[in-house]
Amino acid sequence: MRLWPAAGAAALLLHTLPLTAAVVRIEITERSPVLSRRPFGAAGPYQRLAGRIYFAAAPKLSANRIVTDIDYAPRNAAGLVEYSADLFALVPEDLSKGNGTVLYEVANRGRKTLLNVFNFGRGNISLHPKDATDFGDGLLMEQGFTLFWIGWQFDTPPEDDLLRFRAPVARDGARPITGPVRSDFVPDTRVTTIHLADRTHIPYPVLDPADPAIRLTVRETVLGARRVISRERWQFAKEEKGRVIPVRTHVYMKEGFEPGRIYEIVYGSQDPPLAGLGLAATRDVISFLKYGGQADAGPLAGFHRHIKRAIAFGSSQSGRFLRKFLYDGFNRDEQGRQVFDGVWAHVAGGGRGSFNHRFAQPSRDARPFFNFLYSTDIFPFTDAAQADPETGLSDGILNRARAAKTVPRIFYTNSSYEYYGRSASLIHSSLDGTRDVPPAPQTRIYLIAGAQHGPGGFPPARGRTRFLQNANNFAFAMRALLLAMQRWVAEGKEPPASRYPTVQSGQLVPLEALRFPAIPGVRKPERMQVARRLDFGPQFLGKGIVSIEPPRVGKPFGMRVPQVDADGNETSGIRLPVIQVPLATYMGWNYRDASIGAPEELFSMIGSTVPFAAGRAGRDAAGDPRPSIAERYKDRAEYLRRLSAAARQLAAEGLVLESDIPLLTRQAGEQWDYWMSRPAR
Repeated sequence: MRLWPAAGAAALLLHTLPLTAAVVRIEITERSPVLSRRPFGAAGPYQRLAGRIYFAAAPKLSANRIVTDIDYAPRNAAGLVEYSADLFALVPEDLSKGNGTVLYEVANRGRKTLLNVFNFGRGNISLHPKDATDFGDGLLMEQGFTLFWIGWQFDTPPEDDLLRFRAPVARDGARPITGPVRSDFVPDTRVTTIHLADRTHIPYPVLDPADPAIRLTVRETVLGARRVISRERWQFAKEEKGRVIPVRTHVYMKEGFEPGRIYEIVYGSQDPPLAGLGLAATRDVISFLKYGGQADAGPLAGFHRHIKRAIAFGSSQSGRFLRKFLYDGFNRDEQGRQVFDGVWAHVAGGGRGSFNHRFAQPSRDARPFFNFLYSTDIFPFTDAAQADPETGLSDGILNRARAAKTVPRIFYTNSSYEYYGRSASLIHSSLDGTRDVPPAPQTRIYLIAGAQHGPGGFPPARGRTRFLQNANNFAFAMRALLLAMQRWVAEGKEPPASRYPTVQSGQLVPLEALRFPAIPGVRKPERMQVARRLDFGPQFLGKGIVSIEPPRVGKPFGMRVPQVDADGNETSGIRLPVIQVPLATYMGWNYRDASIGAPEELFSMIGSTVPFAAGRAGRDAAGDPRPSIAERYKDRAEYLRRLSAAARQLAAEGLVLESDIPLLTRQAGEQWDYWMSRPAR
């Protein structure tokens, strides 16, 4: 079935649906062929679609009661709450030739990463893909996936091509709703102006800049004593082209903010958007694509006749979004049907986040030395229900999905970094870290050993870190796992068994028990990100209302990290060939460089590569306990033989693609040449 002509642009509208249907109108403002209608295998040519989806939620429906502040949202004449989202899609021109699966990516701060993660694409993830380099080797299209994105985040940065979400503001009748907002900031250089939002996102403006209760503080460590900066030293303003301009969205201090220190301000604001409608929009667009409705006369007509299942993928912030999506019960649509058949939360660690409460800041996360004490790494962490003896709470990530019989098949994948920077151990351990908590039957947990938050590039750079950044390109595993998820949801074929460190095996240990080798100039971390019990006030858990900022800090949870071998490489998880047949030590952690301050703190999201010496002389001169490359391998040919054998075994286990082995081996050969050509040290 050919859905649209291959070229041209249009604005097509759908009819308004009944009160229980959330998608009320779709506008397609662009449709164009992908790569001049180049065919992608059996799926044939693809099209790009861009436009906007309009929603209307019935606030009294049980499926919508889980949206925080839904009772305070403005309503149209029909009593519905209206909102809208940008959309972008890459779809086969003939949907009957696709594989029947919508691969939906939760846009990360308005951006799209699917083609980079799974296609080896090299495009700008902030822009709509157009060029051949954007599409990489075309794996997703060759497999016949329909790729779909919508905006869901109301405070997306003001940049071109980002997917945006337009949410209504909560009001108490004619009166505005007010509340506290907290912002913290760690500069890497001396600056005079800081933004109230996380990085470049749209901030909540201060309600009363003259409020004498507002305090700006500074401290050196997460739990360090806050010191108040006197009010005459700063103001709500920004410096622009040498001028100081009063604004309600920035803080200015003439003497400057020092690098490596934690600045924090709590202030009053008003008019909170209904952030949770971003979760509802995600639910409803997928429900529409799978099940259809009266909107079938419009531009997405016929989708539900060919789309039989949906897989959600989210990385980092977007992975935390998916954990929140499941936890809050959004995998059940307004008619009680299951939304996603598969959910893949990637590098989300143990977190959820600020996606469904009043004055939410969706971009805020939790890192070793950035974004502190937000509602990110909070109880519960595991799929199974747990009881917290400290608070008396009992809960589990999948409690609501189980009750609604809408539990999808789930992948949780984390790199080594997430164990140091994102509380990943808590998704499969007890709250004190002393016991293993196995995943649910429909869940797989994978550690990607010796990796950082994103796939590493080669040769590794150093940037603002103390050591070279992590060069482990784990995209090879991601591609294989995606096809495993597709077989699982489409055919019921079991994916590879979970691979992660356990307490029982001795592979999941406290930081102080990490047996990291004594590599000259490299010291294992003494601090990492720690999840703690946080009290945001009595109405936070039940109503999503924060009344205590900063939160009261309680006891920490039991954090654990993967154990390592004599080289410093991790012994558990998916150990790709660069870990099994190594030329270096690959860590999930790195330190901040002294030039940006706080050099004893870990750098966010970046790991390390510490290469072996090329030969024995260099090893002895450095005092390196790790055998040199020449001591490990007779020559380049032997190294590549051993590496290829490891790759073939992983392919047999479904953890890399057989077709990727030549590229994987070629890259390994380039790394051998690079490390062996360096001067002896």
